Amino acid sequence: MSMQYQMPSLIGATTTTAPNAFMDRFDAARAAGAIIVYEFKNIKPKQQLKEIIRVLRPENKTFLKFPYKFKYNIKDRCVICGTHKVWDAGDNLRPPLPLHKVRKGYPMRGTYCDKHSAMHRQYEMLEQQILAEEHGLSFSAYVPKASSLNPVNLVTGPMTTLKERDIVSLAGVGWTIKPPIGNENKEQELFRLIIESNTLNERVKTLLSEGAKVEPQVTVEATPEVE
Repeated sequence: MSMQYQMPSLIGATTTTAPNAFMDRFDAARAAGAIIVYEFKNIKPKQQLKEIIRVLRPENKTFLKFPYKFKYNIKDRCVICGTHKVWDAGDNLRPPLPLHKVRKGYPMRGTYCDKHSAMHRQYEMLEQQILAEEHGLSFSAYVPKASSLNPVNLVTGPMTTLKERDIVSLAGVGWTIKPPIGNENKEQELFRLIIESNTLNERVKTLLSEGAKVEPQVTVEATPEVE
């Protein structure tokens, strides 16, 4: 049985065909379609930032060529092309709430589709690259990768070392973790005591958040007998 692909439903769309090859690059980037990497026209990063922000601006309604309100400011609709999209909570490509000026402004009721969510991720990476270059730092773009489904890759063997945040996290749920016995100097002993203190504090916070209460202890003083 062959499955026929259907284009996503669009609000106000006059055709269900994909954008043609002769469409302007700006209109093609804003049109609905498959995920693509946006190719910049400018070379300088700051000019590229202005260019992609212009692409990611929500679509406006127009009256006599004057823009007013927003065309696709509807829940579960892409604010740029109007594609219907419901994101899963655990999807690593799920975009943030769109702002009406992309970088700033009030949040929209809609969202981004798969295509424009990828472009928004590209915009975020470009913004971080510019910020890193201004402060003289190196920047490596984050590339999301699908987790391997091979169970062999999930076997890591027994753990022999723990980081401080791992110890604190385990202690918060009730685990008691002690370091191996051995000769230690003053610095090592101080480090161990600091970790133990942090784990005890984390466990106390967990118990208090779960509703545990400490009843005040009443001390009864013995009264001297009068003969």
